[in-house]
Amino acid sequence: MGVAGSIACYVFDTGDGLALVDTGPSTTLPALERGLKRLGRDLSEVRHILLTHIHFDHAGAAGHLAQRLPDAKVYVHERGAGHLSRPERLLASATQIYGDQMETLWGDMLPVPEERLVILRGGETLEFSGLPQGVKVHYTPGHAVHHLAYHAEDDLYVGDVGGIRIAIAQTPRPPTPPPDIDLEAWAASVALLRELPARRIHLTHFGSYVHTAAHWDGLLASIHTDAARVGQRLAAGEDLESITRAFTAELHTDLSAEIPGLTEKFILVCPPWMGVQGLARYFQKRAKRPMEDQA
Repeated sequence: MGVAGSIACYVFDTGDGLALVDTGPSTTLPALERGLKRLGRDLSEVRHILLTHIHFDHAGAAGHLAQRLPDAKVYVHERGAGHLSRPERLLASATQIYGDQMETLWGDMLPVPEERLVILRGGETLEFSGLPQGVKVHYTPGHAVHHLAYHAEDDLYVGDVGGIRIAIAQTPRPPTPPPDIDLEAWAASVALLRELPARRIHLTHFGSYVHTAAHWDGLLASIHTDAARVGQRLAAGEDLESITRAFTAELHTDLSAEIPGLTEKFILVCPPWMGVQGLARYFQKRAKRPMEDQA
């Protein structure tokens, strides 16, 4: 959308070619190529595409890159692999949400050939000649059931499970789009990630930060706040439209208190209406679960 600092793609040298963590959508491919050239590298050097999850802003360009890079492998969680090789259902679902904005926001999504996929579950260590400790793969659901994080020595790439933080002074906040937000799983993922011996944490939205307990504490507090705001209003019988208006106003107040002028960019990166829909779906699903499963 022409706004810098919205979607990040990370690159590092494995000793066996470059690795990308997430690709962005196909609309951001020109920016990806320019970024690599500024580093003195070229897209043709990419051999490994590590996807944290398959949402369009993270994996939309994976098929395009697979087509252009015949020697590259695409790493993805097993629950997202089928959507990469056969993206029709994913496209149809996203079109229901974004309508005529699909092309503007994300462009198209090409399939990734099945033989190019490396299927992951979490718990693996990817071995590369230039990384003595390899890249450790962690299963980190909560934002998505197919979410992974990658730990490469001092660097921890966390996709969206690490929250949205587009300025140092901003408290991390959770992106909670439908369909599979799970706050209990998210808390467990945070408990795992915060204990990993990394120095830096890399967020897709947006940027790299010192890996501290304060980041995770802030994110957990924001998850609690956002869930309470939506859950209490749902319990009171309010409709989603009125909940979204109130939620957006409260978010604006929170962000403006931290950094004046931050709200507009944050809302572009993480639309409040989508966050409300995801949390509402979470509470609806939770209400249908047996009480023993909620303990």
